[in-house]
Amino acid sequence: MATTLQFALPSIAGRRRRPRPDSRSIIRPVRCAADRQALFNRIAPVYDNLNDLFSLGRHRVWKRMTVSWSGVKEGDTVLDVCCGSGDLAFLLSEKVGITGKVIALDFSREQLQIAASRQSERSKACYKNIEWIEGDAVNLPFSKSSFDAATIGYGLRNIVDRRKAMEEMYKVLKPGSKVSILDFNKSTSSLNSSIQDWMIDCIVVPIASGYGLANEYHYLKNSIKEYLTGNELEKLAGEVSFSEAKFYEIGAGFMGNLVATR
Repeated sequence: MATTLQFALPSIAGRRRRPRPDSRSIIRPVRCAADRQALFNRIAPVYDNLNDLFSLGRHRVWKRMTVSWSGVKEGDTVLDVCCGSGDLAFLLSEKVGITGKVIALDFSREQLQIAASRQSERSKACYKNIEWIEGDAVNLPFSKSSFDAATIGYGLRNIVDRRKAMEEMYKVLKPGSKVSILDFNKSTSSLNSSIQDWMIDCIVVPIASGYGLANEYHYLKNSIKEYLTGNELEKLAGEVSFSEAKFYEIGAGFMGNLVATR
């Protein structure tokens, strides 16, 4: 069972990173929340560079689409779950401005350290409104109806109990607000699935192996196969009481974005 950590990290940027274990010794399949937490801690130092390489920078466009679909506006208080190194949090901050607030939560301390470091290096006043929280997506440490909008970028697929995570998102959102969820698309097209598998096996994993992270990125293909299709995501949102849910295929069908309204 994963440990739930619920505390803010106001001075996290100044902390010294712990040494990374030798990834070649990691041969276990990634099956539980604790394994996934450890995996994201290991890949944190090169996560952003690899995202740029694998998507040819297009992930930045997709993330802007995700933020737009969330309906966030100036002065809002918003939540970014599974925030990673902070890409969506920074985009949300620009939308809410200096009068708004962004809460960015992740279970990977290493990712949060990098996010906080990036924040300290940026000069825009709005970025000071981001608070980094180490916590669990299936046990959000926030009151009911706290947020005007929410996002999850490449996170729901990696959560073991996705239904509970969606229930938690529903709980903390205000009535009428939206959650926008970006991730790989589990395509129903056999052609798209075959191309996606080839890209992971022949491009992603070989590149990751150059960083000593081949085993970590082998996990990606299985995580997509174990994920939900667009129709299944829409159905899940409805089952946890979201009033409306729409799934959009983007990135030539290799990515997808679920927009659910509370």
